Amino acid sequence: MNKAITDGLVFMPPAFASGLDVWSSEDGTAGSATYDGAANAALVTADQDFGGCLEISKTDVTHKLRHMGQTPIIPGCYLRVTARVKAISGNLPEVRIAAWAGSGSETHVQGLVETGPLVPLTAYGEVVTITAIIGAGQRGGVDMPWGTAPVYAHIGLDLTGATGGVVRIDDIEVEDVTSVFLREMLDWVDVRDFGAVGDGVTDDSAAFEAADTAANGRSVLVPAGTYLLNNHVTFENKARFAGTVVMPSNLRLTLTKNFDLPSYIDAFGDEVEALRRALAVLFNFSDHDSLDMMGRRVDIDGPIDVHAAVANKDTFSTRRVLRNGEINAVASTNWDADVVVSAGTYSTSNPFQLSAVVDVANIAVGSLVQGLGVGREVYVQEKNVGAGTITLSRPLFDAAGTQPFTFKRFKYILDFGGFSSLSRFVLSDVDLHCNGQASGVMLAPAGGIIHFRDCFFTKPKDRGITSSGTGCQGLLVDRCQFISNEQSLRAQDRTTVAMNINANDSKIRENRVVRFAHFAVLAGAGHVIMGNHWFQGDSETDGIRQAGLVLTSPNMKTTITANYVDNSFIEWTNEHDEDPDHSSELSFGGLTVSGNVFTVNNVAPWFRWFVIKPVGAGHYIQGLNISGNTFKSLNGSVERIDKVDTTYAELEMGRARNIIVEGNSFNAVDQIITNPVMLQFDENSNAKTWVCDFAGYLPFDGYARNVTGVVAEGPVLNGAGKVVAGMPYVEVQEGAAKNQIHLVWPEACRGRVNVTARVDNAT
Repeated sequence: MNKAITDGLVFMPPAFASGLDVWSSEDGTAGSATYDGAANAALVTADQDFGGCLEISKTDVTHKLRHMGQTPIIPGCYLRVTARVKAISGNLPEVRIAAWAGSGSETHVQGLVETGPLVPLTAYGEVVTITAIIGAGQRGGVDMPWGTAPVYAHIGLDLTGATGGVVRIDDIEVEDVTSVFLREMLDWVDVRDFGAVGDGVTDDSAAFEAADTAANGRSVLVPAGTYLLNNHVTFENKARFAGTVVMPSNLRLTLTKNFDLPSYIDAFGDEVEALRRALAVLFNFSDHDSLDMMGRRVDIDGPIDVHAAVANKDTFSTRRVLRNGEINAVASTNWDADVVVSAGTYSTSNPFQLSAVVDVANIAVGSLVQGLGVGREVYVQEKNVGAGTITLSRPLFDAAGTQPFTFKRFKYILDFGGFSSLSRFVLSDVDLHCNGQASGVMLAPAGGIIHFRDCFFTKPKDRGITSSGTGCQGLLVDRCQFISNEQSLRAQDRTTVAMNINANDSKIRENRVVRFAHFAVLAGAGHVIMGNHWFQGDSETDGIRQAGLVLTSPNMKTTITANYVDNSFIEWTNEHDEDPDHSSELSFGGLTVSGNVFTVNNVAPWFRWFVIKPVGAGHYIQGLNISGNTFKSLNGSVERIDKVDTTYAELEMGRARNIIVEGNSFNAVDQIITNPVMLQFDENSNAKTWVCDFAGYLPFDGYARNVTGVVAEGPVLNGAGKVVAGMPYVEVQEGAAKNQIHLVWPEACRGRVNVTARVDNAT
């Protein structure tokens, strides 16, 4: 910056040869004495060193020379005053640049330093250069820091010391040296000042690092150009990008002071590349726990392989967060699923493995496995090409032997499947806009405590969240929206799944899930399903509904509480059991379903809200609590709320124990159920054995196995009209369906009793 050039200002005083009437021997103010005609001053026209110059005889202790013109003083502008002086004869004085500071009202500004450093003249004829810098700021090298009060100066010099000396003074120069201070004045440093070229060929990484070191709290400016970085570069100061950088995929640009997606977009000039690069830094950088997308939307035409982007880690277990933005899948063949049909052999002795798999090299890890005897949401967790084997996420329930299997590898917006283990990753306030093109997130095959919160999974093509192994251990999904791409289809035609879980201890809370085939397929145990609303209806009359929750472990240790279950049902199976017939393991139990709202509309009467589907023989219920729920059917009633799906096997109701079904509300349900169940029976003719039929009321149409109370309401009379004082004994599990209780009295009698029966044993 040079004000003489940019603004046309005149700083340079005139040459002495132009006249001494503008050069004062006092302060330079109007009316002060000048050197024009003074006895102690003369112009010298041909000095051997100076050419034309001013010769002065020093007559005062401080002998002044001031230009009477007003040299402008502008905030942000720095002036260097230079004079060349030599002693001719007499006493040798000291010399300094000096000036008088004037205000806008042409008065003296008091209290300022108005002189530069003293320079002694030590020899006759020796030319000595003296300088001083005048400016507003208190900066290194500024001799006269004046602030903003002065607006002009009378510039010159002082001769100090003993009188009687004669000196010659060359024309005084005033120049704008603001550029000397410019770097310190601005809040940034330029990488080009440290050797950056920006031609896309020269390695500029050293220049970037040098600029960052020099910044010392200021920003680093990367001006227009393309800058090749062939080494890791870390900015400890904020960086601003007008140009872009390119670097090998295994190297990282770390922006410590502006670690956010927009900064990386500025740096790399491409949103997708920026997201990959920023994720790589997120997993390698300890100063930030999160990458803020700052509300930006990134359009992608293929999966983001996070493991490949990070490039240097197979496992990661430090908390990291991706937050606040949208990733939008645009139409592309890159989203097409990889499908391989190959034969393989399954043995229950090695339940998590397929062996002798044909074409195993072409089967992608993370593929969905489909085939006869394969339960829902079974995935390829690992593969061994040399051995021809595949490790499965869950066992197969009826696939022993050799058969063809179909392997489908869906494509996910965020794919963590390349990690061997990933824990404590958080996705927060992110909309994965799948647009029917892509699936949402593939978890790593191992790890845990992954957290999705306040996210949108919008129109996933196949899956919302997929676990191909145990990377879902302790999974947390809170306040997310899952919006299906299949909303216009009939319920039975939908194939998409919002999420699946293989491991234990998930917390699925306060989510809203719209018209998927299934909300969640849950293996493992220890889950908390609370406060969610999932609905799976359609516009068909007498329509078919699919399961919202599919529970695939018989002993769940799980609570399903305070949910809104809309036009779907809970299905409980053991389809991930390689030996599905019951032997010595725990059977169906450990499940609490309480405080939920179940509703349905436009369905056939045979619809049920709670279905147990054993895929092997010998199973029974050994701990189930269905209480405090509301069941309501709209536009037609349903027959009852519960069912055993006997496609593969029956339940052994004769072994049922610890079943609680109570406090539920039934609306437009033909047959209520409860356990224990109290019914009133009237015997109007004298009989010794009274048949008490509990058909329909017992959960799952089970057996009347126990009687916990018989109370006569009013007198029980014999044939003579006398009160029968003796108590009856009971015979349980009577009738063809074993759902009757026989009361056997001491004698034939008639009357009314209230009988309480149970479908189970307490232990």
